[in-house]
Amino acid sequence: MRKPILALMLAALAGPLVAQTSPQVSNDLTVDMSPQQYRICNDRPARPTWMDEINPREAYKTRTMMRLYELRSWQAIKSSGDCGCEIRFPPWDAASAEYEERFATSTQAEHTQARLALRDQQNQIAREVQDICEAQGFW
Repeated sequence: MRKPILALMLAALAGPLVAQTSPQVSNDLTVDMSPQQYRICNDRPARPTWMDEINPREAYKTRTMMRLYELRSWQAIKSSGDCGCEIRFPPWDAASAEYEERFATSTQAEHTQARLALRDQQNQIAREVQDICEAQGFW
């Protein structure tokens, strides 16, 4: 009989402690539409609209496009030795045109293979790009 009473007392004492450490709940449902802030280069060009409107089942297309865009910007950084915002985050036009030409009609499996190949290319230059960007304060 002592154990159930002791357990009940501990539970009663723990209640206020749990209530004090609970996160505050807000009834404010206002949506914050302010632009996303980044640590570097806040004036990034907007992604193509199709990437934001794509069916979730086709998200692999967006992932391929993003990998291609990043690889091309890293290659530009390596070749120019400059990691400025306009080099690191160029307009999407060139990557979008290349995506349309090479990957738009590919299957999901082909996209996966393409992303792996793009990632391998990116990994080969990653250290050089990081060194350039760190030296300029953009990493």
